[in-house]
Amino acid sequence: MTFQLLLLLFAAAFFAGFVDSIAGGGGLVTVPAMLLAGIPPLQTLGTNKVQSICGAASATIAYARQGHVQLREQLPMALMAVIGGMLGAMLATIMPSDVLRITLPFLLIAIALYFAVKPSLGDVEKHRRMSAGLFGVTLVPLIGFYDGAFGPGTGSFLMLAFVTLAGFGLLKATAHTKLLNFGSNLGSMIVFIFSGVILWKVGLIMGLGQFLGAQAGSRLAMRIGARLIKPLLVVVCIAFAVKLLADPTHPVRIWLGL
Repeated sequence: MTFQLLLLLFAAAFFAGFVDSIAGGGGLVTVPAMLLAGIPPLQTLGTNKVQSICGAASATIAYARQGHVQLREQLPMALMAVIGGMLGAMLATIMPSDVLRITLPFLLIAIALYFAVKPSLGDVEKHRRMSAGLFGVTLVPLIGFYDGAFGPGTGSFLMLAFVTLAGFGLLKATAHTKLLNFGSNLGSMIVFIFSGVILWKVGLIMGLGQFLGAQAGSRLAMRIGARLIKPLLVVVCIAFAVKLLADPTHPVRIWLGL
């Protein structure tokens, strides 16, 4: 792989890390970039976990330094995300991918509409609808499993869960989402390491880009808060849904004859 191509992948990863640290959706940038660079799909999936974990770690560190997430307190929840990510990666071959491809764009649009029309969303915490223990043993491993097996939209699902069920404000939800993203990425990466599908040079170079981009994005998010996170989250969800539906092989387009 040429130096120029690696430089372009580094730039794509920097931008992905910046956006992902605020609203998720970094894979919307990095996965197509790697596929366009000629990396096969399986190697793209495994390598993407390497660079993603760098971005998630970077954002988590930045948010933890400012007290938006307590790493020791949230360690059990992060471990549940690791387990979910490992199981998802191991069972990826039997996941009903067509069902996920059909429903995911509409789920993302629904999430975007929720954050767009809900006027009370901000950085102030609301009433918790689910205990921390129940949240940690049900939704966290479930979304982690999804991340390991499929991936796209994981950050949006975690954000929605933290805001609606855990009662978090948007900034705190973003910080905790990055921690759990780190956990699920770590779990799935472990599986891909043993599968031998990771391109380490590409993953580490893009990982550096992700790390630096996430540092810039998370600092901007902490400075501006919900005024930045909310609109960017809506834009990312809509953009991701449009990208999925734009695929000529998407089942919905095939059904409609488009």
